[in-house]
Amino acid sequence: MSEDILVGLRQALPALRPSERRLADAALADPATVAGLTITELATRHETSTATVTRLCRSLGFAGYSAFRLALARAGASETGRRIEFGVSEGDIDPADTTRDVVRKLAYQEARAVEETADRLDIDELDRVVAAITTASVVDAYGSASSGLAAQDLQQKLRRIGYQVNAWADAHLALTSAAVLPTDAVAIAFSHSGETEEAVSALHTAAGRGAFTVAVTNFPDSPLAELADATLTTVSRETRFRYGAMSSRMAQLVIVDAIFLGVAHENPDDVTAALGATLDAVASRRIRPHRG
Repeated sequence: MSEDILVGLRQALPALRPSERRLADAALADPATVAGLTITELATRHETSTATVTRLCRSLGFAGYSAFRLALARAGASETGRRIEFGVSEGDIDPADTTRDVVRKLAYQEARAVEETADRLDIDELDRVVAAITTASVVDAYGSASSGLAAQDLQQKLRRIGYQVNAWADAHLALTSAAVLPTDAVAIAFSHSGETEEAVSALHTAAGRGAFTVAVTNFPDSPLAELADATLTTVSRETRFRYGAMSSRMAQLVIVDAIFLGVAHENPDDVTAALGATLDAVASRRIRPHRG
């Protein structure tokens, strides 16, 4: 798994038992140190059993602790190298950081979210979503707060190339729209956790109408993903010192752009014409004329 072990650990966190979560948190916080411990040392340090360590390793797809430890060491070395590139000693933002430190760490976190989301994106699932959108009579997009921004971005991009897309941030409007979707519709719900009640409820209602349902979430085992016909998984690592979604928002926008470009790629001539028409439509609203 190499670096993927850190992604797998983060995505597994919500489903882990408390004893397993202590181990996962330790590995994520300092992979190099944990990789240097024997299985007994790791279990003792985090007040659990060697059987629990082995269970965590196997749940992540490793045969045992030795393979887990090797992958963790490689991931730790790679992570350290990337931090050096960005000039940060650790990825998490701390209240004591200078403004320069904060900006560098922000750049590191968001760049990693973009790279890892692209690397881990299931292309077969993306192709299914694109195919469904290109034949849909209407697309509904749901999301709350920052996830609502991703839904709105998808709406404005696809509308510019001629697709009928609605982005619903209001929970009641989302539900009422989902309740009358035709069977050839596509419903896409954005939620970092995959547990946002508004997104889950709207997608459940859309599924009941026979629409093709899509979950965009960081957690492929979440309630939202379980409802969906297709799941597009983001990879982001939110810092402990945050005021709202940051890297998760960037990861969702990668998915939005991938969907848009996938749809556009299916019919480039029509898309070029539509983009030209929509650009002309708003050209008069510019203070300076569009220069091409």
